[in-house]
Amino acid sequence: MTHMGIQVSIKNVPELDPDFAPILIFNKAFLKTAKKPVSIAVERASGQMAHVDTFIHGTPEMADADHYYVERIVKTLLWMKGGFKVYVTDPDMADYLRSVYCKAGQQEFDWDYMASVFEHPFEIVTVDKAPAAKDSPKAMGGHLEGCRIGFDAGGSDRKVSAVIDGESVFSEEVVWFPKTNSDPDYHYDGIVAALKSAAEHLPRVDAVGVSSAGVYINNRTMNASLFLKVPKDLFDAKVKDIYIRAITDTFGDVPYEVVNDGDVSALAGAMSLEDNNVLGIAMGTSEAVGYVDTQGRITGWLNELAFVPVDVHPGAMRDEWSGDIGCGVKYFSQDSVIKLAPRAGIELDEALSPAEKLKVVQALMAEDDPRAQAVYRSIGVYLGHTLAYYYDLYGFKHVLLLGRVMSGKGGDLILSEAKRVLSDEYPEVARAIDPTLPDEKFRRVGQSAAAASLPELKK
Repeated sequence: MTHMGIQVSIKNVPELDPDFAPILIFNKAFLKTAKKPVSIAVERASGQMAHVDTFIHGTPEMADADHYYVERIVKTLLWMKGGFKVYVTDPDMADYLRSVYCKAGQQEFDWDYMASVFEHPFEIVTVDKAPAAKDSPKAMGGHLEGCRIGFDAGGSDRKVSAVIDGESVFSEEVVWFPKTNSDPDYHYDGIVAALKSAAEHLPRVDAVGVSSAGVYINNRTMNASLFLKVPKDLFDAKVKDIYIRAITDTFGDVPYEVVNDGDVSALAGAMSLEDNNVLGIAMGTSEAVGYVDTQGRITGWLNELAFVPVDVHPGAMRDEWSGDIGCGVKYFSQDSVIKLAPRAGIELDEALSPAEKLKVVQALMAEDDPRAQAVYRSIGVYLGHTLAYYYDLYGFKHVLLLGRVMSGKGGDLILSEAKRVLSDEYPEVARAIDPTLPDEKFRRVGQSAAAASLPELKK
């Protein structure tokens, strides 16, 4: 295909989505003829910076392609690492970015979200030299000594574990409804009830770790779907510090850490693999991602790859929440299965919930239905191309594939197709990474037990 004057050649195409155009292949084709240097940096909390040096064409006839290429880089940096201030060395590019990252602009969702998360107006500035990269990863997790509580807050259930010297002595799973409840006291009471339930099985509480969906900065809740219905004034007053209050109100001055659940999944993977440099990708309601670096540290990056572009085709499916097209959520979640099923000839009852629609396709896959196989093969092709892109961004060694989309025969087929595409189209990446499904050891570690290992005990 040709996109904005750039010829994109793809060897492996998803059978149910022949127009899919992987962003990595587009980027590489774009850079073959781009010669004008441009640097981009994105500032996030505590002066941390993401930095990219790249090239554009800088000619009037390629302006649209240049704008598109750089805007997709900026969006990727924003959702991979987070940030509220973008530095650009090209004045024309900065002007274009300001025209789309603004109120009523094409990328208004990103503009508003980042300003809210970082509690700072979103800015784009022109500079002669973009600031250098700067990270502040934290050594976190893998602490097994003492009496600990791990709490995992999910959208449909909450899990808690009591752990003594790395051994779980109690675990509990309770159904709750955080996403539909507007009263933050409902959430607070549920968290405290779980903490107290675990504490009953410990002689004392030395530390508490929390794994929760959402964005957390300095243990504070900056944005999370668990509190979707809570009004903004109550969110600011009672939710931003909800985990801090629940822990300190219940146990006083004990060490605690509150971390995004994707990062805790990656940490659990690192603990089960007994190795570092792990990317965890959970394909469920959305695409949840976490990363543990080469030294076993959590980076503090957002890792919200559900909003990172993976497909440059202009007809790619639009995400209802962000309003953008071609982003990971529509390729690596139950949305992808639901999107592809009708194309394979599987009719899904519109009265069913998304989770129920997924179960219909999973049941067909369990019976080796060729239509369901086509769905999962197509997702596997998506994944092969995109893992090569994620590797370009992270340089990970292990990638752990989680979530209900990856369960059963469908998950096995997705994994085998992804490995085939990697070997055929990105052999150097295929040799460098190890995509795997969770094993029994990972399941024993568990999300809440891994969360318990997050805080370091006071000396």
